Amino acid sequence: MTNLAQIFDRAFQPLAAAVAAKRIPGGVLGIVDRNGDRITRAIGSAQLVPKQRPMREESWFDLASLTKVIFTTPRILALAQDGAIDLDAPLVSVLRDLRQYDANAWERKVTFRQCLGHQTPFPAVEPIYTYGRDPDLLRAFILQREWRARDPVYSDINFILLGFALERLSGKSIRDMEPGPGFAWSAEPDLAAATEDCTWRHRVLSGEVHDDNCAALQGAGHAGLFGTAASVLDFAQGLLDGASERSIALMRTPLSATRTHGWERPYDGWSGGALCSPQTIGHTGFTGTGLWIDFDKGKAWTLLTNRIHPTRHFDSGIVALRQAVGDLINGVR
Repeated sequence: MTNLAQIFDRAFQPLAAAVAAKRIPGGVLGIVDRNGDRITRAIGSAQLVPKQRPMREESWFDLASLTKVIFTTPRILALAQDGAIDLDAPLVSVLRDLRQYDANAWERKVTFRQCLGHQTPFPAVEPIYTYGRDPDLLRAFILQREWRARDPVYSDINFILLGFALERLSGKSIRDMEPGPGFAWSAEPDLAAATEDCTWRHRVLSGEVHDDNCAALQGAGHAGLFGTAASVLDFAQGLLDGASERSIALMRTPLSATRTHGWERPYDGWSGGALCSPQTIGHTGFTGTGLWIDFDKGKAWTLLTNRIHPTRHFDSGIVALRQAVGDLINGVR
């Protein structure tokens, strides 16, 4: 534990400096190793406006795109392991109405595996929420829209569609599904790290989903999960313990130079820093969250911040902060 404490103290320094410089309001850093030893520490503010609240180790965070790897990816891989889906089958094997008016549409050929690895021609971002507030009609819009094909990029549409598949197979909306131990689809506002002063919802968001498209869809596979540092570390420790070997193997299996099934893998300039082992997977969330798991070194770390509070339109330095924390965690064995 002493060595872990020394590593933690070093890695916490960039977070403390970012808060002191008022680049981010606050954050929680947590580390866990394969033996179950863990340390977490909070700093700064959970909310600045319209009132100020301190950040706590137990603060709930809008995990944003960590939803992709903590909720959606494990469930898709479990379905594949159980034989309910074939990862190399097209989405239309479940979403039969995807682009149903054009049998030759490229969208009908997209597979589950391609969506997991962000190897599809869907756009990086699309303001789906601007097309209306009816979640059922928005789902129909996404399924029937003629999407313009482009070079493959990281796209929320991939995981929105994977979420639709989960809904069809379970007969439940995502918000009616069990989010997982220690997780939830919302949080008590006074117990959560606040996110943005939303321009179309006309309030500071705290305890309700920040992602615009997820909010309009009233639950989606790409965002919407809430958790604490403890619940994120519990999830990570489960992977370090090998809770589901076949699924974990796929999470670690490369699909491209930067991606595995659902996760990112180390590449030059990635969020986990330059000193983690090649056997590391990680992911980040727009709200300022992140999780990295190094299977070779047997440890995982999460950096949870509210870097978009009260606005996203500010250079928080989150990319450099994540890399600095990762390098300090992995610079000492």
